[in-house]
Amino acid sequence: MSSQALYRKWRPGRFDQVVGQEHITHTLQQSVALNRVGHAYLFCGPRGTGKTTSARLLAKAVNCLDPDPANRPCNACSICQAISNGRFLDLIEIDAASNTGVDDIRDLRDKINFAPNEGRFKVYIIDEVHMLSTAAFNALLKTLEEPPPHAMFILATTEEHKVPMTIKSRCQQFNFRLLTQAEIIERLVWLAAKEDLTIEPEALALVAQQGAGSIRDAESLLDQLVVSPGDTVTLDRAQKVLGTASNTAVINLVNTWLDGNGAAGLGIIQNALASGTDARQFCRQMVAYLRQLLLLQAAGGDLDLDITAEQKQAMLAQAARAPRRAMIDAVKQFNEAAMTPANSWQPQLPLELAFITLLPDAPLTAVAVAAPPRPPETKPTPAPPVSTPPQAEETPVADEVMEETAATIKTTTAPATAVASPPAPVGPTQAITLPEVIRHWRAMVAEAGQRNRNLPALLNMAKPLAIEGDVIVMGFDYAIFKNKFDHTAGAAQLVGDIFSNLFNNTCHMRCVVTSEYTVPISKEEFHALADELGGVVREE
Repeated sequence: MSSQALYRKWRPGRFDQVVGQEHITHTLQQSVALNRVGHAYLFCGPRGTGKTTSARLLAKAVNCLDPDPANRPCNACSICQAISNGRFLDLIEIDAASNTGVDDIRDLRDKINFAPNEGRFKVYIIDEVHMLSTAAFNALLKTLEEPPPHAMFILATTEEHKVPMTIKSRCQQFNFRLLTQAEIIERLVWLAAKEDLTIEPEALALVAQQGAGSIRDAESLLDQLVVSPGDTVTLDRAQKVLGTASNTAVINLVNTWLDGNGAAGLGIIQNALASGTDARQFCRQMVAYLRQLLLLQAAGGDLDLDITAEQKQAMLAQAARAPRRAMIDAVKQFNEAAMTPANSWQPQLPLELAFITLLPDAPLTAVAVAAPPRPPETKPTPAPPVSTPPQAEETPVADEVMEETAATIKTTTAPATAVASPPAPVGPTQAITLPEVIRHWRAMVAEAGQRNRNLPALLNMAKPLAIEGDVIVMGFDYAIFKNKFDHTAGAAQLVGDIFSNLFNNTCHMRCVVTSEYTVPISKEEFHALADELGGVVREE
């Protein structure tokens, strides 16, 4: 026989046992004590916050046999026991998600006039009421406005905006709130004592955090971690079962983003996923952490969060390093990644895309700055337009000037015995072919990484596809990587200059999306060539 779930086994039996909703339970309890109970209620709020539990407690209280109204529900009389055991005939629970039609409401309306079997009131609890059709809502209006004296309606919904105003105006509306992490931990500690469980404080905090304000979700997660009665739940087990990354991994990933270190950040992601972390869960943790950073940045140290003083100081230091707009974009990117369906054939891709998209485009140093100095002019008077390297950094360099500079570099790097009159280099010029580009691909990526540490992460997503004259066609499998490369200042120029130096020949770069470009050779020939030369970083 299967055991009963913890959230059902330890469902609150009295109003004072409901966690975090005192503003509602106190009002309901006073209404029962003063005999001022309404005929229709609307309970709104997120899932797992106590709506159905409070509805059942109210049904208990209005039918309880205890002579003292302030003590209802007593959980000792026959009515309370019958409701707790699910055998009270005058409590009718309807799932509106399964009974959405007008015929179901008409059937309810026809039976509501019958007197209660045992209790004083016949209580109808309609869960997920927003799922009713428009015709069903219209059929319910008159009965909801003027029900028989012995009937009471309690409507519950997680999407209050979908309930028509005509329904809301006929009900007393109560809004349930999400619970704080401290309130959930307090409940879980009480639950662990009842079940004779030992839970590490770090594991408790993790379960409470993953509950995201829902006490039922937190209790279900704890139920998932328990192997046997009297068990000990450790942080390591909680992280593996729930698929969460460690707080250290989340903090380190944020640091690599702030440093603009793409290689280190992707390494952290790969290590976390290799240890069993779920990619979408990692995204949710990033959203939660970045949200706290954003709040601390906006409100400063006076904001009260569920963190220690040491954690707050470290987070304030991180928040001071990121522009607010960049922080907002980071929250949006990881939130979109967390909402991506999990059935993707590459579930880690949304997480990686979110991180790569957020990497800052660090300004590249012009190739002319690192080149040897120009030889002295032979003319008697130097030309005025000649500029020093600092002046070259102050103004953006046009494409024509960059090409002229690259040509100058090649002429100045020639041996001293070379004749300066012809513009062509003295050294041997190597033909630009696809096999040679593939052979030198790794060397190009390594040299590009020395000048811009963010480029290797992008270049490893690309591969050479074809040669069009002096243009090397480089393909990306995804348009987002191509756009990222195109918008990285000077990236194409830098890669072209590196190949120009490698081949001692003028090279230019053109980026395409692989699926939108027809490769001159077949895929089999391309992969055979790549395997032979060992230069392509990855396959399609």
